[in-house]
Amino acid sequence: MLRVGIIILTLNAGKQFIKLLDSISLQQANITRKLIVDSGSADMTVSLAERYLYEVLSIDKASFNHGGTRQLAIDHLKDIDIAVLLTQDVILHGEASISKLVDSFENTKIGAAYGRQLPHVGASPLAAQARFFNYPAVSQYRSYEDKSKLGIKTVFMSDSFAAYRITCLDAVGGFPPNVIIGEDMYVAAKMLLHGYHVAYIADAYAYHSHEYTLWRELKRYFDIGVFQHRESWIRAEFGDAEGEGIRFVKAQLKYLLKNNCIDSIPKAVIATAVKLVGYRLGLYEAYLPIKLKRVLSGQSYFFR
Repeated sequence: MLRVGIIILTLNAGKQFIKLLDSISLQQANITRKLIVDSGSADMTVSLAERYLYEVLSIDKASFNHGGTRQLAIDHLKDIDIAVLLTQDVILHGEASISKLVDSFENTKIGAAYGRQLPHVGASPLAAQARFFNYPAVSQYRSYEDKSKLGIKTVFMSDSFAAYRITCLDAVGGFPPNVIIGEDMYVAAKMLLHGYHVAYIADAYAYHSHEYTLWRELKRYFDIGVFQHRESWIRAEFGDAEGEGIRFVKAQLKYLLKNNCIDSIPKAVIATAVKLVGYRLGLYEAYLPIKLKRVLSGQSYFFR
């Protein structure tokens, strides 16, 4: 039986964190290790985790990095076969979400798998449509050869609810030590290039969605652009993200019209323009001063 470790990166997870911990406690899976890596929370995050018998690895906030910190957690859990990564703001569904995700590794070609994300109850139409677009109801298994039809979507992953086979992760060099975001896409691309497969498991799902302001959207897409610029080999190998962006916009407008959310269309149009501006600025971040990058980024610590 595969030994499963849970890894959650935390920083002031708030009162909602207990819902995630409760949802993990319900899981019918062979969970042998549970770890949070905390970056200096000032709330009840650490004490809650300890109450639920999690190991706690505390790091300085200034040392956090989306790739490097996840690899630090992997290195800390030496005796597991599968690492399940979660973000602090998800809530697992039912008792079998993790076991269904882990079951996909019975196929020895699978190096990484991720689950479906559904919008939280009460999510706005824009937040809900983003989840439905990126996380369809049908599972999918991807190999390197699928890039001809899927393009950049071939390497889509989300560490909000994902699992990695440790031997495969080690074989591709682990998580990148210093990326602004996108460590999940980076590893997925490396695994496909090494001949492993990536699975999307639609019946393993969690609730996870965000209500972004336009300013947050600009920052988020600036960071995506920076990642795509600095890891340009991914675009060169699997294609540009802009074609997928156009497909998303078309699907979004269709969804809003179908669900009679006409009043959300102006915000959707403006948000699309903001995302494009942020993404393009990120692609050309080499020409921007560091102070401006810190303002534009949601990960200001990255620019030192």
